[in-house]
Amino acid sequence: MSTEFRFCPTCATPLVMIGLEEDGGLTHRLRCAACGFTHWNNPTPVLAAIVEMDGQILLARNAAWPTKMFGLITGFMEAGETPEDGIRREIAEETSLEVDSLELVGVHDFQRMNQVIITYHARAHGEVRLSPELADYRLLRPGQVRCWRAGTGLALAQWLRQQGHEPVFMEDIQRKPGPLEGAG
Repeated sequence: MSTEFRFCPTCATPLVMIGLEEDGGLTHRLRCAACGFTHWNNPTPVLAAIVEMDGQILLARNAAWPTKMFGLITGFMEAGETPEDGIRREIAEETSLEVDSLELVGVHDFQRMNQVIITYHARAHGEVRLSPELADYRLLRPGQVRCWRAGTGLALAQWLRQQGHEPVFMEDIQRKPGPLEGAG
């Protein structure tokens, strides 16, 4: 979901789709006919972590989510930090856990939100203390988690396969998800 740009942030003229030659081809983008501003609408990098503690996966529920929905620890990269530094920071901020090791799982597009998700497997230790943006958490064995077929769910499914577990997707469950389902 990208921000709706309708007016130029420089001169307030309405933006229109204008085609220009870029990188050897005609590219249509929202542009300002008055001052030449271009709205690039590039995807936002988002960091995600499959946090493992003692063989269990930590899933958290955002305070704004339904009570049965849990997901990976996620957050936005900040200027001046590497993806690795950013996910370590997010894990510490959201859970108070200390990361022992990080391993890149993969990079997935999440076009519905105009994001690129960079997912890591993080081994961590400590006592879970949630930030105010998170309402609850669960520690589950890998075989207990359920994935959705987009964004972080695809990364979680990829990691589960790498660990020898066949992922179960929420859409494939013929009944309502139970309290420990709807993760990823």
